[in-house]
Amino acid sequence: MTDVVTGAGARRVNLHAALNEGVWDLLVIGGGASGLGTALDAATRGYRVLLLEARDYAQGTSSRSTKLVHGGVRYLAQGNVALVREALYERGLLKRNAPHLVHDLGFLIAAYHWWATPFYGIGLKLYDLLAGRLNLRASRPVGAAEALRGIPTLVRPGLKGGVLYFDGQFDDARLAITLLRTLQNFGGVALNHAPVLGLVQEGGQVRGARFRDEETGQTHEVRARMVVNATGVFVDEVRRLERPDAPALLSPSQGVHVVVPRRFLPGGHALMVPRTDDGRVLFAVPWHDRVVIGTTDTPVPGVGAEPRALPQEVDFILETAARYLSPAPGRDDVLSVFAGLRPLVKSGGRGETKSLSRDHTLQLSEGGLLTLTGGKWTTYRHMAEDTVNRAAAHAGLPARLSLTRGLKLHGACAEPRPAPWQVYGTDAARVQALPGAEVKLHPDLPYVEAQVRWAARMEQARTVEDVLSRRLRALLLDARASLEAAPRVAELLAEELGQDHAWQAAQVGTYRALAQGYLLPSPSAS
Repeated sequence: MTDVVTGAGARRVNLHAALNEGVWDLLVIGGGASGLGTALDAATRGYRVLLLEARDYAQGTSSRSTKLVHGGVRYLAQGNVALVREALYERGLLKRNAPHLVHDLGFLIAAYHWWATPFYGIGLKLYDLLAGRLNLRASRPVGAAEALRGIPTLVRPGLKGGVLYFDGQFDDARLAITLLRTLQNFGGVALNHAPVLGLVQEGGQVRGARFRDEETGQTHEVRARMVVNATGVFVDEVRRLERPDAPALLSPSQGVHVVVPRRFLPGGHALMVPRTDDGRVLFAVPWHDRVVIGTTDTPVPGVGAEPRALPQEVDFILETAARYLSPAPGRDDVLSVFAGLRPLVKSGGRGETKSLSRDHTLQLSEGGLLTLTGGKWTTYRHMAEDTVNRAAAHAGLPARLSLTRGLKLHGACAEPRPAPWQVYGTDAARVQALPGAEVKLHPDLPYVEAQVRWAARMEQARTVEDVLSRRLRALLLDARASLEAAPRVAELLAEELGQDHAWQAAQVGTYRALAQGYLLPSPSAS
Protein backbone atom coordinates (compact mmCIF):
# COMPACT_ATOMS: atom_id res chain seq x y z
CA MET A 1 0.00 0.00 0.00
CA THR A 2 1.33 3.43 -0.96
CA ASP A 3 0.35 6.97 -0.16
CA VAL A 4 -1.74 8.97 -2.61
CA VAL A 5 -0.39 12.04 -4.37
CA THR A 6 0.05 14.83 -1.83
CA GLY A 7 -0.14 18.60 -1.68
CA ALA A 8 -1.83 21.02 -4.05
CA GLY A 9 -2.02 18.48 -6.88
CA ALA A 10 -3.82 15.78 -4.91
CA ARG A 11 -7.30 17.11 -5.61
CA ARG A 12 -6.65 17.31 -9.35
CA VAL A 13 -5.44 13.70 -9.32
CA ASN A 14 -8.51 12.53 -7.36
CA LEU A 15 -10.88 14.46 -9.62
CA HIS A 16 -9.23 13.04 -12.71
CA ALA A 17 -9.56 9.52 -11.29
CA ALA A 18 -13.22 10.10 -10.44
CA LEU A 19 -14.01 11.16 -14.01
CA ASN A 20 -11.78 8.94 -16.08
CA GLU A 21 -11.92 5.44 -14.65
CA GLY A 22 -15.12 4.38 -16.36
CA VAL A 23 -18.16 2.97 -14.58
CA TRP A 24 -17.67 2.51 -10.84
CA ASP A 25 -18.95 -0.58 -9.08
CA LEU A 26 -20.19 1.58 -6.20
CA LEU A 27 -20.79 5.30 -5.88
CA VAL A 28 -21.22 6.31 -2.25
CA ILE A 29 -22.78 9.69 -1.53
CA GLY A 30 -21.81 10.97 1.91
CA GLY A 31 -18.51 11.12 3.78
CA GLY A 32 -19.54 10.55 7.37
CA ALA A 33 -19.31 7.35 9.40
CA SER A 34 -21.82 5.48 7.23
CA GLY A 35 -20.43 6.56 3.88
CA LEU A 36 -16.76 6.14 4.68
CA GLY A 37 -17.42 2.78 6.31
CA THR A 38 -19.42 1.57 3.30
CA ALA A 39 -16.80 2.75 0.81
CA LEU A 40 -14.02 1.08 2.78
CA ASP A 41 -15.86 -2.22 3.12
CA ALA A 42 -16.49 -2.27 -0.63
CA ALA A 43 -12.90 -1.35 -1.52
CA THR A 44 -11.46 -4.09 0.69
CA ARG A 45 -13.58 -6.61 -1.24
CA GLY A 46 -11.97 -5.44 -4.46
CA TYR A 47 -14.90 -3.41 -5.77
CA ARG A 48 -14.14 -0.12 -7.54
CA VAL A 49 -15.45 2.64 -5.29
CA LEU A 50 -15.95 6.40 -5.57
CA LEU A 51 -17.15 8.50 -2.63
CA LEU A 52 -18.52 12.05 -2.97
CA GLU A 53 -18.94 14.33 0.06
CA ALA A 54 -20.82 17.62 -0.26
CA ARG A 55 -18.82 19.49 2.37
CA ASP A 56 -16.06 17.79 4.36
CA TYR A 57 -15.59 14.34 5.81
CA ALA A 58 -17.54 13.99 9.08
CA GLN A 59 -18.59 17.64 8.92
CA GLY A 60 -22.09 16.82 10.11
CA THR A 61 -23.25 14.42 12.80
CA SER A 62 -20.12 12.26 12.58
CA SER A 63 -17.87 14.90 14.21
CA ARG A 64 -20.37 15.97 16.88
CA SER A 65 -20.81 12.86 19.01
CA THR A 66 -20.18 12.33 22.73
CA LYS A 67 -16.85 10.73 21.70
CA LEU A 68 -17.81 7.28 23.00
CA VAL A 69 -17.46 3.83 21.47
CA HIS A 70 -20.10 2.12 23.56
CA GLY A 71 -22.86 -0.43 23.72
CA GLY A 72 -25.41 2.06 24.97
CA VAL A 73 -26.32 1.50 28.59
CA ARG A 74 -29.65 3.23 28.14
CA TYR A 75 -30.58 0.95 25.22
CA LEU A 76 -30.23 -1.91 27.67
CA ALA A 77 -32.69 -0.17 30.00
CA GLN A 78 -35.06 0.14 27.03
CA GLY A 79 -34.83 -3.62 26.47
CA ASN A 80 -32.98 -3.41 23.13
CA VAL A 81 -30.64 -6.25 23.99
CA ALA A 82 -29.83 -7.07 20.37
CA LEU A 83 -28.58 -3.56 19.62
CA VAL A 84 -26.49 -3.50 22.81
CA ARG A 85 -24.93 -6.90 22.05
CA GLU A 86 -24.08 -5.83 18.49
CA ALA A 87 -22.62 -2.51 19.65
CA LEU A 88 -20.50 -4.14 22.36
CA TYR A 89 -19.13 -6.62 19.83
CA GLU A 90 -18.29 -3.80 17.42
CA ARG A 91 -16.74 -1.81 20.28
CA GLY A 92 -14.33 -4.67 20.87
CA LEU A 93 -13.45 -4.97 17.19
CA LEU A 94 -12.85 -1.25 16.84
CA LYS A 95 -10.48 -1.21 19.80
CA ARG A 96 -8.51 -4.04 18.19
CA ASN A 97 -8.48 -2.46 14.74
CA ALA A 98 -7.76 1.15 15.73
CA PRO A 99 -5.89 1.05 19.05
CA HIS A 100 -4.36 4.47 18.32
CA LEU A 101 -7.84 6.01 18.32
CA VAL A 102 -9.85 3.94 20.82
CA HIS A 103 -9.04 3.42 24.49
CA ASP A 104 -10.78 2.21 27.64
CA LEU A 105 -12.33 4.71 30.00
CA GLY A 106 -13.89 4.14 33.39
CA PHE A 107 -17.40 5.55 33.91
CA LEU A 108 -18.76 6.16 37.38
CA ILE A 109 -22.45 6.10 38.23
CA ALA A 110 -22.51 7.96 41.54
CA ALA A 111 -24.98 6.63 44.10
CA TYR A 112 -26.82 9.00 46.43
CA HIS A 113 -29.51 6.47 47.45
CA TRP A 114 -29.01 3.13 49.18
CA TRP A 115 -30.62 1.22 46.33
CA ALA A 116 -28.66 2.82 43.48
CA THR A 117 -25.50 0.72 43.67
CA PRO A 118 -27.20 -2.71 43.57
CA PHE A 119 -29.78 -1.52 41.04
CA TYR A 120 -27.28 -0.21 38.50
CA GLY A 121 -24.71 -2.84 39.40
CA ILE A 122 -26.99 -5.66 38.26
CA GLY A 123 -27.69 -3.94 34.94
CA LEU A 124 -24.02 -3.34 34.29
CA LYS A 125 -23.15 -6.97 35.03
CA LEU A 126 -25.56 -7.85 32.22
CA TYR A 127 -23.71 -5.26 30.08
CA ASP A 128 -20.45 -7.10 30.82
CA LEU A 129 -21.99 -10.46 29.95
CA LEU A 130 -23.33 -9.21 26.63
CA ALA A 131 -19.83 -8.05 25.66
CA GLY A 132 -18.55 -11.59 26.13
CA ARG A 133 -14.88 -12.21 25.40
CA LEU A 134 -14.54 -8.70 23.94
CA ASN A 135 -15.44 -7.05 27.25
CA LEU A 136 -13.02 -4.28 28.21
CA ARG A 137 -12.98 -4.65 32.00
CA ALA A 138 -15.51 -5.90 34.51
CA SER A 139 -17.82 -3.44 36.24
CA ARG A 140 -17.81 -3.32 40.05
CA PRO A 141 -19.28 -1.44 42.99
CA VAL A 142 -17.13 1.20 44.69
CA GLY A 143 -17.37 2.99 48.00
CA ALA A 144 -17.56 6.73 48.49
CA ALA A 145 -13.80 7.12 49.03
CA GLU A 146 -12.92 5.33 45.81
CA ALA A 147 -15.59 7.25 43.90
CA LEU A 148 -13.99 10.50 45.04
CA ARG A 149 -10.55 9.33 44.03
CA GLY A 150 -11.87 8.76 40.51
CA ILE A 151 -13.83 12.03 40.40
CA PRO A 152 -12.64 14.38 43.19
CA THR A 153 -15.22 17.03 42.26
CA LEU A 154 -18.26 14.83 42.98
CA VAL A 155 -20.85 16.43 45.24
CA ARG A 156 -20.04 14.89 48.61
CA PRO A 157 -23.17 15.28 50.80
CA GLY A 158 -25.13 12.04 50.61
CA LEU A 159 -22.59 10.22 48.42
CA LYS A 160 -22.76 6.51 49.19
CA GLY A 161 -20.44 5.19 46.48
CA GLY A 162 -21.45 3.98 43.06
CA VAL A 163 -20.73 1.58 40.22
CA LEU A 164 -17.68 1.75 38.00
CA TYR A 165 -17.93 0.29 34.50
CA PHE A 166 -15.82 0.58 31.36
CA ASP A 167 -16.55 1.68 27.83
CA GLY A 168 -14.53 2.96 24.91
CA GLN A 169 -13.58 6.51 23.99
CA PHE A 170 -12.40 7.86 20.64
CA ASP A 171 -12.00 10.95 18.49
CA ASP A 172 -14.85 10.79 15.97
CA ALA A 173 -13.52 13.08 13.24
CA ARG A 174 -10.06 11.52 13.47
CA LEU A 175 -11.60 8.07 12.97
CA ALA A 176 -13.33 9.43 9.86
CA ILE A 177 -10.01 10.66 8.46
CA THR A 178 -8.44 7.31 9.33
CA LEU A 179 -11.18 5.55 7.36
CA LEU A 180 -10.48 7.89 4.46
CA ARG A 181 -6.76 7.06 4.54
CA THR A 182 -7.53 3.33 4.73
CA LEU A 183 -9.97 3.62 1.82
CA GLN A 184 -7.25 5.26 -0.27
CA ASN A 185 -4.82 2.50 0.68
CA PHE A 186 -7.22 0.02 -0.91
CA GLY A 187 -7.61 2.00 -4.12
CA GLY A 188 -10.84 3.84 -3.34
CA VAL A 189 -11.25 7.41 -4.58
CA ALA A 190 -12.89 10.12 -2.46
CA LEU A 191 -13.66 13.78 -3.04
CA ASN A 192 -14.83 16.28 -0.45
CA HIS A 193 -16.42 19.65 -1.26
CA ALA A 194 -18.22 17.89 -4.12
CA PRO A 195 -22.00 18.13 -3.59
CA VAL A 196 -24.28 15.88 -5.62
CA LEU A 197 -26.76 17.98 -7.61
CA GLY A 198 -28.74 15.24 -9.29
CA LEU A 199 -28.94 11.53 -10.04
CA VAL A 200 -28.32 10.01 -13.47
CA GLN A 201 -31.25 7.77 -14.38
CA GLU A 202 -31.62 5.43 -17.34
CA GLY A 203 -34.70 3.32 -17.91
CA GLY A 204 -36.01 4.23 -14.48
CA GLN A 205 -32.83 3.04 -12.77
CA VAL A 206 -30.27 5.16 -10.92
CA ARG A 207 -26.97 4.86 -12.76
CA GLY A 208 -24.81 7.64 -11.37
CA ALA A 209 -24.77 11.25 -10.24
CA ARG A 210 -23.97 14.80 -11.24
CA PHE A 211 -21.83 16.77 -8.82
CA ARG A 212 -20.17 20.15 -8.57
CA ASP A 213 -16.53 20.71 -7.74
CA GLU A 214 -16.84 23.54 -5.23
CA GLU A 215 -13.32 24.76 -5.93
CA THR A 216 -13.82 25.34 -9.66
CA GLY A 217 -17.61 25.58 -9.87
CA GLN A 218 -17.59 23.00 -12.66
CA THR A 219 -20.25 20.28 -12.85
CA HIS A 220 -19.32 16.69 -13.64
CA GLU A 221 -21.10 13.39 -14.17
CA VAL A 222 -20.06 9.94 -12.96
CA ARG A 223 -21.56 6.51 -13.60
CA ALA A 224 -21.88 3.53 -11.28
CA ARG A 225 -23.49 0.12 -11.17
CA MET A 226 -24.90 0.95 -7.74
CA VAL A 227 -25.44 4.23 -5.87
CA VAL A 228 -25.56 4.30 -2.07
CA ASN A 229 -27.13 7.25 -0.28
CA ALA A 230 -25.30 7.51 3.05
CA THR A 231 -25.80 11.20 3.76
CA GLY A 232 -26.99 10.98 7.37
CA VAL A 233 -29.62 13.57 8.21
CA PHE A 234 -29.69 14.59 4.53
CA VAL A 235 -30.80 11.22 3.13
CA ASP A 236 -34.29 12.49 2.38
CA GLU A 237 -32.87 15.30 0.24
CA VAL A 238 -30.93 12.80 -1.87
CA ARG A 239 -33.92 10.44 -2.09
CA ARG A 240 -35.95 13.31 -3.51
CA LEU A 241 -33.41 13.79 -6.28
CA GLU A 242 -34.77 10.49 -7.58
CA ARG A 243 -38.37 10.90 -6.51
CA PRO A 244 -39.43 14.43 -5.52
CA ASP A 245 -42.51 13.20 -3.64
CA ALA A 246 -40.65 10.59 -1.53
CA PRO A 247 -42.04 10.59 2.02
CA ALA A 248 -39.62 11.45 4.81
CA LEU A 249 -37.73 8.57 6.38
CA LEU A 250 -36.32 10.60 9.25
CA SER A 251 -37.52 12.30 12.37
CA PRO A 252 -34.32 14.18 13.29
CA SER A 253 -33.39 15.34 16.75
CA GLN A 254 -30.62 17.57 18.04
CA GLY A 255 -28.02 16.71 20.63
CA VAL A 256 -25.94 19.43 22.28
CA HIS A 257 -22.63 19.24 24.17
CA VAL A 258 -20.68 21.84 26.10
CA VAL A 259 -16.91 21.74 26.59
CA VAL A 260 -15.34 23.06 29.79
CA PRO A 261 -11.85 23.04 31.37
CA ARG A 262 -10.48 19.80 32.79
CA ARG A 263 -10.48 21.15 36.35
CA PHE A 264 -14.19 20.40 36.60
CA LEU A 265 -13.54 16.67 36.18
CA PRO A 266 -10.06 15.88 37.49
CA GLY A 267 -9.12 12.29 38.16
CA GLY A 268 -9.27 9.34 35.84
CA HIS A 269 -12.98 8.62 35.39
CA ALA A 270 -15.92 9.94 33.41
CA LEU A 271 -19.28 10.60 35.04
CA MET A 272 -22.47 8.96 33.82
CA VAL A 273 -25.81 10.28 35.04
CA PRO A 274 -28.22 7.37 34.37
CA ARG A 275 -31.45 9.36 34.31
CA THR A 276 -31.90 13.06 33.72
CA ASP A 277 -35.13 15.02 34.05
CA ASP A 278 -35.98 14.28 30.41
CA GLY A 279 -35.32 10.55 30.79
CA ARG A 280 -31.94 10.50 29.02
CA VAL A 281 -28.46 9.77 30.25
CA LEU A 282 -25.87 12.52 30.59
CA PHE A 283 -22.10 12.12 30.37
CA ALA A 284 -19.23 14.25 31.57
CA VAL A 285 -16.20 12.87 29.76
CA PRO A 286 -12.52 13.86 29.83
CA TRP A 287 -11.36 14.37 26.24
CA HIS A 288 -8.15 15.98 24.92
CA ASP A 289 -7.55 17.58 28.33
CA ARG A 290 -11.01 19.16 28.35
CA VAL A 291 -14.39 17.88 29.55
CA VAL A 292 -17.29 17.19 27.18
CA ILE A 293 -20.70 17.29 28.87
CA GLY A 294 -23.90 16.18 27.13
CA THR A 295 -26.20 15.44 25.57
CA THR A 296 -29.75 16.61 24.90
CA ASP A 297 -32.49 15.23 22.67
CA THR A 298 -34.58 17.96 21.07
CA PRO A 299 -36.83 17.24 18.06
CA VAL A 300 -36.13 19.64 15.20
CA PRO A 301 -38.40 20.51 12.25
CA GLY A 302 -35.62 20.55 9.67
CA VAL A 303 -31.93 19.91 9.10
CA GLY A 304 -29.03 22.18 8.27
CA ALA A 305 -25.27 22.07 7.99
CA GLU A 306 -24.69 24.06 11.20
CA PRO A 307 -27.29 23.31 13.88
CA ARG A 308 -27.11 25.64 16.86
CA ALA A 309 -27.61 24.91 20.54
CA LEU A 310 -30.74 26.38 22.07
CA PRO A 311 -30.25 28.38 25.29
CA GLN A 312 -32.49 25.97 27.19
CA GLU A 313 -30.35 23.01 26.07
CA VAL A 314 -27.19 24.59 27.45
CA ASP A 315 -28.98 25.50 30.68
CA PHE A 316 -30.27 21.93 31.02
CA ILE A 317 -26.76 20.47 30.66
CA LEU A 318 -25.19 22.88 33.15
CA GLU A 319 -28.02 22.51 35.67
CA THR A 320 -27.82 18.71 35.53
CA ALA A 321 -24.04 18.76 35.89
CA ALA A 322 -24.35 21.05 38.92
CA ARG A 323 -26.25 18.33 40.80
CA TYR A 324 -23.20 16.07 40.65
CA LEU A 325 -20.10 18.29 40.37
CA SER A 326 -18.77 20.82 42.87
CA PRO A 327 -17.56 23.26 41.83
CA ALA A 328 -19.87 23.08 38.85
CA PRO A 329 -19.19 24.75 35.51
CA GLY A 330 -21.21 27.82 34.62
CA ARG A 331 -21.84 29.62 31.36
CA ASP A 332 -18.64 31.65 31.74
CA ASP A 333 -16.62 28.42 31.88
CA VAL A 334 -17.86 27.05 28.57
CA LEU A 335 -15.03 26.92 26.02
CA SER A 336 -17.19 25.66 23.17
CA VAL A 337 -20.72 24.44 22.57
CA PHE A 338 -21.60 22.21 19.63
CA ALA A 339 -24.77 20.65 18.29
CA GLY A 340 -25.29 17.58 16.13
CA LEU A 341 -28.34 16.11 14.42
CA ARG A 342 -29.35 12.47 14.79
CA PRO A 343 -30.77 10.69 11.72
CA LEU A 344 -33.51 8.88 13.64
CA VAL A 345 -35.77 6.68 11.54
CA LYS A 346 -39.48 7.39 11.86
CA SER A 347 -41.31 4.77 13.92
CA GLY A 348 -44.68 5.22 12.26
CA GLY A 349 -46.10 6.52 15.51
CA ARG A 350 -45.68 9.82 17.28
CA GLY A 351 -43.21 8.77 19.96
CA GLU A 352 -40.54 11.05 21.37
CA THR A 353 -37.23 11.09 19.53
CA LYS A 354 -35.41 9.67 22.54
CA SER A 355 -37.44 6.47 22.09
CA LEU A 356 -36.79 6.08 18.36
CA SER A 357 -34.45 3.34 17.18
CA ARG A 358 -30.71 3.94 17.00
CA ASP A 359 -30.39 0.87 14.80
CA HIS A 360 -29.66 1.33 11.11
CA THR A 361 -32.10 1.02 8.23
CA LEU A 362 -31.57 0.05 4.59
CA GLN A 363 -34.11 1.04 1.95
CA LEU A 364 -33.88 0.12 -1.74
CA SER A 365 -35.95 2.32 -4.03
CA GLU A 366 -37.70 1.12 -7.18
CA GLY A 367 -34.97 2.83 -9.15
CA GLY A 368 -32.22 1.01 -7.28
CA LEU A 369 -31.01 3.80 -4.99
CA LEU A 370 -29.87 2.16 -1.75
CA THR A 371 -30.31 4.41 1.28
CA LEU A 372 -28.52 3.72 4.56
CA THR A 373 -29.54 5.73 7.58
CA GLY A 374 -29.81 5.56 11.36
CA GLY A 375 -27.23 3.76 13.44
CA LYS A 376 -24.33 5.20 15.41
CA TRP A 377 -20.55 5.45 15.20
CA THR A 378 -19.92 2.33 17.26
CA THR A 379 -21.72 0.11 14.75
CA TYR A 380 -20.49 1.81 11.57
CA ARG A 381 -18.55 -1.28 10.43
CA HIS A 382 -21.51 -3.64 10.72
CA MET A 383 -23.76 -1.10 8.99
CA ALA A 384 -21.27 -0.89 6.16
CA GLU A 385 -21.04 -4.67 5.78
CA ASP A 386 -24.82 -4.96 5.56
CA THR A 387 -24.95 -2.17 2.99
CA VAL A 388 -22.29 -3.60 0.71
CA ASN A 389 -23.85 -7.06 0.89
CA ARG A 390 -27.17 -5.59 -0.27
CA ALA A 391 -25.60 -3.34 -2.89
CA ALA A 392 -23.45 -6.08 -4.42
CA ALA A 393 -26.38 -8.48 -4.63
CA HIS A 394 -28.63 -5.92 -6.32
CA ALA A 395 -25.94 -4.75 -8.76
CA GLY A 396 -24.87 -8.29 -9.64
CA LEU A 397 -21.32 -7.76 -8.47
CA PRO A 398 -19.19 -10.84 -7.74
CA ALA A 399 -20.04 -12.10 -4.25
CA ARG A 400 -17.14 -11.46 -1.88
CA LEU A 401 -16.95 -11.66 1.89
CA SER A 402 -16.34 -8.58 4.01
CA LEU A 403 -12.80 -8.31 5.38
CA THR A 404 -13.30 -5.47 7.85
CA ARG A 405 -13.81 -7.44 11.07
CA GLY A 406 -10.09 -8.04 11.32
CA LEU A 407 -8.86 -5.08 9.26
CA LYS A 408 -6.32 -2.87 11.01
CA LEU A 409 -7.11 0.72 10.12
CA HIS A 410 -4.49 3.10 8.76
CA GLY A 411 -1.85 3.91 11.35
CA ALA A 412 -2.98 1.21 13.77
CA CYS A 413 -0.49 0.99 16.63
CA ALA A 414 -0.94 0.11 20.29
CA GLU A 415 2.12 2.07 21.40
CA PRO A 416 0.96 5.13 23.38
CA ARG A 417 2.12 8.56 22.25
CA PRO A 418 1.75 11.94 23.93
CA ALA A 419 -0.70 14.56 22.69
CA PRO A 420 -1.14 15.62 19.98
CA TRP A 421 0.57 12.69 18.22
CA GLN A 422 -1.47 9.72 19.41
CA VAL A 423 -4.19 10.00 16.76
CA TYR A 424 -1.68 9.56 13.92
CA GLY A 425 -0.49 6.15 15.04
CA THR A 426 2.38 4.96 12.87
CA ASP A 427 2.29 8.21 10.88
CA ALA A 428 3.29 10.28 13.93
CA ALA A 429 7.00 10.37 13.10
CA ARG A 430 6.26 11.57 9.57
CA VAL A 431 4.09 14.41 10.88
CA GLN A 432 6.77 15.38 13.39
CA ALA A 433 9.34 15.53 10.58
CA LEU A 434 7.49 18.36 8.83
CA PRO A 435 8.38 22.04 9.33
CA GLY A 436 6.75 23.59 12.39
CA ALA A 437 6.61 20.48 14.56
CA GLU A 438 7.77 22.54 17.54
CA VAL A 439 5.69 25.67 16.80
CA LYS A 440 2.34 25.77 18.58
CA LEU A 441 -0.63 27.31 16.82
CA HIS A 442 -1.88 28.86 20.07
CA PRO A 443 -0.76 28.74 23.73
CA ASP A 444 -4.11 27.28 24.81
CA LEU A 445 -4.22 24.53 22.17
CA PRO A 446 -2.08 21.37 21.91
CA TYR A 447 -1.56 21.63 18.16
CA VAL A 448 1.47 22.61 16.07
CA GLU A 449 2.04 24.00 12.59
CA ALA A 450 3.29 20.69 11.19
CA GLN A 451 -0.16 19.21 11.70
CA VAL A 452 -1.68 21.83 9.40
CA ARG A 453 0.80 20.91 6.69
CA TRP A 454 0.04 17.21 7.14
CA ALA A 455 -3.70 17.89 6.98
CA ALA A 456 -3.28 19.65 3.65
CA ARG A 457 -0.85 17.15 2.17
CA MET A 458 -2.27 13.84 3.37
CA GLU A 459 -5.81 14.36 4.69
CA GLN A 460 -7.59 16.41 2.01
CA ALA A 461 -8.03 19.49 4.21
CA ARG A 462 -9.10 22.32 1.90
CA THR A 463 -10.30 25.05 4.25
CA VAL A 464 -9.44 26.57 7.62
CA GLU A 465 -12.56 24.96 9.01
CA ASP A 466 -11.50 21.54 7.74
CA VAL A 467 -8.29 21.93 9.73
CA LEU A 468 -9.44 23.59 12.94
CA SER A 469 -12.70 21.68 13.34
CA ARG A 470 -11.92 18.13 12.15
CA ARG A 471 -8.25 17.42 11.31
CA LEU A 472 -7.49 19.15 14.60
CA ARG A 473 -10.26 19.58 17.17
CA ALA A 474 -9.52 23.17 18.13
CA LEU A 475 -13.01 24.49 17.40
CA LEU A 476 -14.51 22.08 19.93
CA LEU A 477 -11.76 22.35 22.52
CA ASP A 478 -11.62 26.15 22.68
CA ALA A 479 -13.56 28.11 20.09
CA ARG A 480 -12.01 31.46 21.05
CA ALA A 481 -8.45 30.13 20.86
CA SER A 482 -9.24 28.59 17.48
CA LEU A 483 -10.39 31.99 16.23
CA GLU A 484 -7.06 33.48 17.23
CA ALA A 485 -5.19 30.65 15.48
CA ALA A 486 -7.19 30.95 12.25
CA PRO A 487 -5.01 33.57 10.46
CA ARG A 488 -1.86 31.47 10.86
CA VAL A 489 -3.69 28.33 9.76
CA ALA A 490 -4.93 30.17 6.66
CA GLU A 491 -1.37 31.28 5.91
CA LEU A 492 -0.02 27.74 6.20
CA LEU A 493 -2.84 26.29 4.12
CA ALA A 494 -2.35 28.90 1.43
CA GLU A 495 1.31 27.95 1.22
CA GLU A 496 0.48 24.25 0.93
CA LEU A 497 -2.41 24.64 -1.52
CA GLY A 498 -1.00 27.44 -3.66
CA GLN A 499 -3.57 30.08 -2.66
CA ASP A 500 -3.18 33.86 -2.47
CA HIS A 501 -3.74 36.54 0.20
CA ALA A 502 -7.32 37.17 -0.90
CA TRP A 503 -8.11 33.48 -0.35
CA GLN A 504 -6.54 33.67 3.11
CA ALA A 505 -8.62 36.69 4.08
CA ALA A 506 -11.82 35.06 2.83
CA GLN A 507 -11.04 31.86 4.73
CA VAL A 508 -10.44 33.71 7.98
CA GLY A 509 -13.67 35.68 7.57
CA THR A 510 -15.69 32.55 6.89
CA TYR A 511 -14.16 30.76 9.84
CA ARG A 512 -14.81 33.66 12.21
CA ALA A 513 -18.48 33.66 11.28
CA LEU A 514 -18.67 29.91 11.88
CA ALA A 515 -16.79 29.88 15.19
CA GLN A 516 -18.95 32.60 16.70
CA GLY A 517 -21.73 30.03 16.79
CA TYR A 518 -19.65 27.83 19.09
CA LEU A 519 -19.31 30.57 21.70
CA LEU A 520 -21.99 31.30 24.25
CA PRO A 521 -23.21 34.89 24.05
CA SER A 522 -22.18 37.11 26.92
CA PRO A 523 -24.94 37.94 29.44
CA SER A 524 -25.15 41.48 28.08
CA ALA A 525 -25.74 40.15 24.56
CA SER A 526 -28.38 37.62 25.50
